[in-house]
Amino acid sequence: MVILGVSAFFHDSAAAIVQDGRVIAAAQEERFSRIKNDAAFPIRAIAFCLEQAGVTLDELDALVFYDKPLLKLERILESYDSDAPRGLLSFLTSMPVWMKQKMMLKKVIRDELYAWQPYNKRRLKLLFTEHHLAHAASAFYPSAFEEAALLTIDGVGEWATTSIGIGRGRQIELLREIRFPHSLGLLYSAFTYYCGFEVNAGEYKLMGLAPYGDESSQQYQDFRRLITEQLITIYPDGSFFLHQDYFDYITGLRMTADKKWAALFGFPRRRPDAALEQQHCDLALAIQRVTEEIVLKLATTARELTGIRRLCLAGGVALNCVANGKLLDAGVFEEIWVQPAAGDAGGALGAALAGFHIYFEGARRVDGDGMSNAYLGPEFSVEAIRRACRAQKTAYTEHASEDEMLAVVARELAAGKIVGWFQGRMEFGPRALGHRSILADPRNAEMQKKLNLSIKNREGFRPFAPVIMAEQAARYLERPVYTPYMLLTRRLVSPAYQPLPEGYAQLPMKEKLAVVRSRFPAITHVDGSCRIQTVRRDANERLWRLLQAFEALTGEGMLINTSFNVRDEPIVCGPAEAYACFRNTQMDILVMENITIFK
Repeated sequence: MVILGVSAFFHDSAAAIVQDGRVIAAAQEERFSRIKNDAAFPIRAIAFCLEQAGVTLDELDALVFYDKPLLKLERILESYDSDAPRGLLSFLTSMPVWMKQKMMLKKVIRDELYAWQPYNKRRLKLLFTEHHLAHAASAFYPSAFEEAALLTIDGVGEWATTSIGIGRGRQIELLREIRFPHSLGLLYSAFTYYCGFEVNAGEYKLMGLAPYGDESSQQYQDFRRLITEQLITIYPDGSFFLHQDYFDYITGLRMTADKKWAALFGFPRRRPDAALEQQHCDLALAIQRVTEEIVLKLATTARELTGIRRLCLAGGVALNCVANGKLLDAGVFEEIWVQPAAGDAGGALGAALAGFHIYFEGARRVDGDGMSNAYLGPEFSVEAIRRACRAQKTAYTEHASEDEMLAVVARELAAGKIVGWFQGRMEFGPRALGHRSILADPRNAEMQKKLNLSIKNREGFRPFAPVIMAEQAARYLERPVYTPYMLLTRRLVSPAYQPLPEGYAQLPMKEKLAVVRSRFPAITHVDGSCRIQTVRRDANERLWRLLQAFEALTGEGMLINTSFNVRDEPIVCGPAEAYACFRNTQMDILVMENITIFK
């Protein structure tokens, strides 16, 4: 039985294909179209998934879409009605799209597919699953848990914004939900917007900004108090109520009522090109701490409702790796598993899995992590890489052995060179996990600045993630844990981390960045934490062996691992994009399988 899952038309469109309950392939449309967070119908991703599975549209048992558009339309119409006559401009803008596209979604899907490849429209079964069920399915079914509590938190699906459920065998039961307009995801996005970052794209920037806040300052204390007194009421079970007078996302074209926020917090919304100041850092820290508080209370309620010791997380808020780390450390659950594509892209995978296990009643096999380490995208042969090099008329070296290639790359990394690393199948989800990565030496005090400004073209305050061999986690990390998907933060062990100097919190941001915080300054955030990836040899042998070779030269089995892209571009997919990114930045070496190209 072969089932295709699809997410589309909102943001981060994707496709995933499942055969007899096993995940065969999954990819975001942006990787093929080269449009960041592409929301278009994912025809290229669908084509890849079908090719990878070796089937045609006529051979599919079903196509499952990741939400129910008519339920979503009901919510939108009721929201406009409740707030009338406000929101008229937004209503007139959005309704033509709904009337033309989303109300007729079955026809749109069939026509999009037929325009790409003729098929028997009568044979293809189209199914629709609720949005939060798709999120829950994406987390539970690929996990290694026979049973688990389920917690999904995002902006909004049809009506639900937060769901608590239970998964047993092939069954999922959603027990409680919080409904729109009360949304933790939208609350966090409102602060993302107010601090000058892009909604649905900049939330991780807000999370990265938060540690620059000063938790001991009166400003931070005031901001947190104002949030919990004026913007949101938080109840002991983690449920919450957003006070809508301060928000404009129900019927408006903005996230916040800007004048009210300016009066509340004492400064206007930051423009994207304006400087970041301490007030932005303290506000980011305040909403981050409020988010962590709510997530912990929700998780505690999930444990009490289900009585189960394991938790699966999904939805966009599950990408908040700081909150995930705090939740694990709190000990509410013994084990936590987060879907690596926790946002809307993962909804495509959840839709396919829900279709197989719930609609078709397919048996579930639990045999470890069902995500194949998220290496679910396209891969390219050495011959395809050779052709790409010849097309660019660039000189390259094809190494006789993997050992030779790894020795060369480790030596260059130890010398301070920056490496574009292109191997095997592309990752599914927002993180590069060692197949489409940029690698560098974390010991280099200048590397954070160089990578941010000369390679990634992004904000200089943002730290980088380290990758280490799983068996060395205890050497580098407090409370070590196996985290292959870069979805938890850990603090460095005290011998590696250097305490901050007195008065650090009062320094301007540029001066904070200049302070050396550990013997791995490029990956150490100002609070001594890092967003960690641990890699096992059986999961990614080539990356594991590169870490081993680097350790033999330097004594440190750790590298910087950041995504192979530049700001506002998707992670590279094929050799041509990898070469273009290499050529147009200050990367020193491009490694594609056993082929190396030097600047």
